[in-house]
Amino acid sequence: MKVSRIFAMAWENMKQRRVRTTLTTLGVVIGITAIISLASLGEGFRLDVKERMQSGFELDNLTVIPGSLFAGLSLDRFTDEKVQEISNVTGVKLAVGVMQLGNVTLYNGNKEPVQAFVATAVNFTEFMRVFPDRFVFENEAPWQYTNDTIIIGYKVNHPNENITEPFAVANDTVDLTLGIPQKTPIPHMEYQNHTFIVGGTLQKRGTPGITNFDYWIFIPLETARTIFNSSEYDLVFAKVYNSEDSEKIAKDIEALFPPYKITILVPLTFIKQVDNILTIIQVFLMAIASISLLVAGIGIMNIMTVSVMERTREIGILKAIGTKSRTILSVFLAEAVLVGLMGGFIGMFTGYGLSFGLAQVLSSVVQPQQNTVLQNPERQNMAISPVFSPQWTAIAFVFAVVVCIIFGLYPARKASKLNPVEALRYE
Repeated sequence: MKVSRIFAMAWENMKQRRVRTTLTTLGVVIGITAIISLASLGEGFRLDVKERMQSGFELDNLTVIPGSLFAGLSLDRFTDEKVQEISNVTGVKLAVGVMQLGNVTLYNGNKEPVQAFVATAVNFTEFMRVFPDRFVFENEAPWQYTNDTIIIGYKVNHPNENITEPFAVANDTVDLTLGIPQKTPIPHMEYQNHTFIVGGTLQKRGTPGITNFDYWIFIPLETARTIFNSSEYDLVFAKVYNSEDSEKIAKDIEALFPPYKITILVPLTFIKQVDNILTIIQVFLMAIASISLLVAGIGIMNIMTVSVMERTREIGILKAIGTKSRTILSVFLAEAVLVGLMGGFIGMFTGYGLSFGLAQVLSSVVQPQQNTVLQNPERQNMAISPVFSPQWTAIAFVFAVVVCIIFGLYPARKASKLNPVEALRYE
């Protein structure tokens, strides 16, 4: 018998039992809806997190820290020679050392003093080449940087968002209180005051990570070396030509030092790890949603088994007039296939609709908490947008049809194996 005729017979049988067919198809629709909605929401969430991380970390910048994050940070520091060796690594565009000065207090006349969470000493020219997108000035002095120049981050310059007047503007003279470690005769901290001229204040960037310059201030490297009587660096920033090569370049830099002497923070590696974790979570959610489709498959097997019992006499008549067993098997399997096709097709649209609805609810309900650690009142709303993947949609659709065929195979085979004489005598 032709395939078209088999499906036509299956469709007629299903129309005669519309309520049963509708309920059976509804189970498949629910399963496909759950799979597609969770897949699209998971993909949208994964891409949103990945995009936020890529915008929050310069993928072409590596951070070299002395010591190991697992074995403890080392007291060793970087010399000019080591910074130069890092600069000479293939793929590194520029390496610049940074001295960390600890917490400092700034004074500007009668204004309320402010404290900088991170005070650093850098070579302004080289540092701005490493972070050109971060050094965007709110206001800047129209002269060259000198040994008494200071650059102030946005949050240091605007410690209170309710006060519109900044702490300082370009060309202001500010006093800086620094803690200088003293080793003799008894280790202690000696505080010194130094005067600087504001060379510029940075615009608000709000980037997460260790390079959030909103909370930083910068003074000239040569000035810090004179104050602290040291020419070593606490960390090194290395800018690479191609971010895709950053993992290989990091290994080459590690080879310059003894084992466990440095730690290199590679943003690309971190983003890949997070992306892999989110992908696993997405697959896990889809696996949970697939359980509903398996439950629908059990319902299909149950209903088709009952249908075989109800149509036993009809099957006996078909066999008596010469219908082959494989034809009867094909008709029952065709019914299961049609249920899978209809359920999968409808489930795709309902899954898309449900994902948009859930995205709106989650975007309005789930919001990041206020950052109280850094006294940062900024909150960035989370907007989840579902992303529909043709690959996941095709997999879900095919999975629905396969489940229907698998669970419809037993009742279809049972119908094809019926003895015609016993079937005709069945009441």
